[in-house]
Amino acid sequence: MTDSQADKILDKGQRPKGEGNTTRASGQPIASENTSVTVGQQGPVVLDDLQLISKLAHFNRERVPERNPHAKGHGAFGELHITEDVSGYTKAKLFQPGTVTPMMGRFSTVAGEKGSPDTWRDVHGFALRFFTEDGNYDIVGNNTPVFFIRDAIKFPDFIHSQKRMGQNGLRDADIQWDFWTRNPETTHQVAYLMTDRGTPKTTRHQDGFGSHTFQWVNAEGDAFWVKYHFKTRQGWDTFTDAEAEEMAGKNADYHREDLFNAIEDGDFPVWDVKVQIMPVAEAEDYRFNPFDLTKVWSQKDYPLIPVGYFVLNRNPRNFFAQIEQVALDPGNIVPGVGLSPDRMLQARAFAYADAQRHRIGPNYHQLPVNQPVNQVNTYEHEGPMQYFFNDPEDPVYSPNRHAKGGGYLDGDVNVREETHLADDVYQGAKTHGQDLVRAPYVKHSEDDDYVQAQNLYNDVLNDEEREHMAANIAGAMEGVSAETEERVYAYWGKVSEKLEKRVRELFAK
Repeated sequence: MTDSQADKILDKGQRPKGEGNTTRASGQPIASENTSVTVGQQGPVVLDDLQLISKLAHFNRERVPERNPHAKGHGAFGELHITEDVSGYTKAKLFQPGTVTPMMGRFSTVAGEKGSPDTWRDVHGFALRFFTEDGNYDIVGNNTPVFFIRDAIKFPDFIHSQKRMGQNGLRDADIQWDFWTRNPETTHQVAYLMTDRGTPKTTRHQDGFGSHTFQWVNAEGDAFWVKYHFKTRQGWDTFTDAEAEEMAGKNADYHREDLFNAIEDGDFPVWDVKVQIMPVAEAEDYRFNPFDLTKVWSQKDYPLIPVGYFVLNRNPRNFFAQIEQVALDPGNIVPGVGLSPDRMLQARAFAYADAQRHRIGPNYHQLPVNQPVNQVNTYEHEGPMQYFFNDPEDPVYSPNRHAKGGGYLDGDVNVREETHLADDVYQGAKTHGQDLVRAPYVKHSEDDDYVQAQNLYNDVLNDEEREHMAANIAGAMEGVSAETEERVYAYWGKVSEKLEKRVRELFAK
């Protein structure tokens, strides 16, 4: 890929450099940007001042609704380089050896609003878009390999518990801990959050994860389950709780500024792309349910396989147009990649696109940063802010008598005589029955809501990190009710009696 190909992503939608006198948005010359039309020298301004009215009306509408979670974010552009051969696992073109694909990344906090500090203790979004010849491919993950919940029906409740109270507009530790302690599946993620990993020093000094289980399918039709890992070459670096709070007061945009300045200075951050691969046949009896987003796959069982790396080497030309309006969507998948029985992933494939329709309208795909690099051929048309329109001779329905066809399984006549696997979504997964039910995940041999948090605390963290974790928990409990306080102790007691005891000691101080 040449520099010009990568720059085309950033150039989309940019007007020529401004010079000379200004015009209205519809092209007419403007007499003044600085002085309103009045009735006499000191009389009232008039509604006939078209530029005054246009300027104020547009100003009132400059902001779009902020994202509900992940409102505070920043990002950059670059390229994905594939250095290894993983074609035995996936036919996806962007993952073939030697391929270079233009991309962008958006990095965010989850709970805070657009103006909140980057360094508040939080999970951090780690979302990537690859502009492939088969359309946009989005991996919308976090800087942790797991999440708080495993079923998206709880997601609004979870986010509400992390946001602000209805009465006073304040965030509240009691509702956070009340939700967490009444949902034991949160333990593993909260354990991550309460280590120093919950306060990464910069965007550049953290790993990223696809978090969910996805599917890869190779050219022969063989399917594999896959998890993505993005390993920072800059090395991990974190703030302590005190350092993070101090930086929040000094510079609320510390992560945003750090990434922008590093790229401006030519210090381009790089992440190695690695995957864990699980054959479909092994998923059924794996010791943890492999589709449960609150669990990881042991790297002893499924080691990391190198794929390549990505580098971020271009800053956005315009933050609002290219970062705020980017519409990332886990449902943006390409041939060779599929979803999985992960209920959170399946629900997000609807919810994210729906959120973008709300935020920036049904034609959000037509914004420059959301346009794919390949040709779009769709029956979608009309709606607010339509920019592209179909050829006048193109039909608006399918099937039809024209050259514009349907999907690759469709014929000229709408008669379905064969059953086809929905391999554009995923294939080869056991359904455990075809009845519509509301059922928990099928528990595997070692499944438990606390076991992986126990492993994290006992086997991964060192003594200093365990002490930081206990102190971070105690600090995050400030404001909890007496009832919730006891629930928090019991919650962590299931992870470690030593941890429960230490949290009790620190919170009592």
